[in-house]
Amino acid sequence: MKNLKLKAARAGRDLSQDDLAKICGVSRQTISAIEKGDYNPTINLCISICKALDKTLDELFWE
Repeated sequence: MKNLKLKAARAGRDLSQDDLAKICGVSRQTISAIEKGDYNPTINLCISICKALDKTLDELFWE
């Protein structure tokens, strides 16, 4: 399932996939795969993304 909430939050902070990837210590392809729903991130990566975007796990990863 696509993660449009993540994509919207990232865009709302004016960050590219590459910018977010660098902040979180992963590749741009990883962020792209998460947004497309092709990759299920670890809880640690979810937390890192949430901190970078100033969002909660509920806001980005739960329906």
